[in-house]
Amino acid sequence: MTTVVDTHCHLADAKFRGDLEAVIARASSAGVAQIISVGAIGPIENDRLTVAIAERHPNVFAAVGVHPHDARDCTPERIAQLRDLAASKKVVAIGESGLDFHYMHSPAEAQESSLRAHLALAAELDLPIVIHCRDAERGLVEIVRESGVPPRGGVIHCFTGDSNAAREFLALGLCISFSGIITFKNSASVREAASIVPDDRVMVETDAPYLAPEPYRGMRNEPAYVSRTLEILANLRRVDAAALGAQVIANAARLFRLPPPVKTPARPA
Repeated sequence: MTTVVDTHCHLADAKFRGDLEAVIARASSAGVAQIISVGAIGPIENDRLTVAIAERHPNVFAAVGVHPHDARDCTPERIAQLRDLAASKKVVAIGESGLDFHYMHSPAEAQESSLRAHLALAAELDLPIVIHCRDAERGLVEIVRESGVPPRGGVIHCFTGDSNAAREFLALGLCISFSGIITFKNSASVREAASIVPDDRVMVETDAPYLAPEPYRGMRNEPAYVSRTLEILANLRRVDAAALGAQVIANAARLFRLPPPVKTPARPA
């Protein structure tokens, strides 16, 4: 079985309530060795729940932050709350933060200020940063270049840009993660970019419960489906899926400082 890490999903999302344990078990059965669950969306309670889930499951880890959609709520008090949550040994990153000029749920100035605060917090805590970027590549590159990438590095999650954007992110030293979007018919530019990212910078994710890959599009996404995205990514890069899965595991372990996966007993049929 091909093994891989789902480097970005949202296990605290309400769409998983009621069958979260089954979702995590299905991921393990599908070869997902570890999961990075990201809080960030909505109130601080979502981050707290994300950390609690990670603390209950040996192969689940957490990232905490304020999504750019909610950047208007990124006050100094909120940053202090994130700092406290990051004291958990299961918190391996800050984020997701970044810029989303597609939906503009928060003003651009609030998003930019929030991103700078997250970059500073990640540097302070010696953690990598998880970055969201949509229709804002130029502005994001300028802010990250000016503020500096945290010493532990970072990743552009759910990449939606083109090859030129990928090259700019790579020049900053960031990793790039690809989601189920690469399986969509209208994602030619993203697929082209997926073929140029160096082996030691590529990652894969679900962003579950969002963005289910084909043939699950329109359904609730879940970490088990990352294997489908890995398969398509391997085809685009003309490599063996198992080898790419091993590379993603190594990249995630390096960036997030993950321990080796814990072997969990098989669930009874």
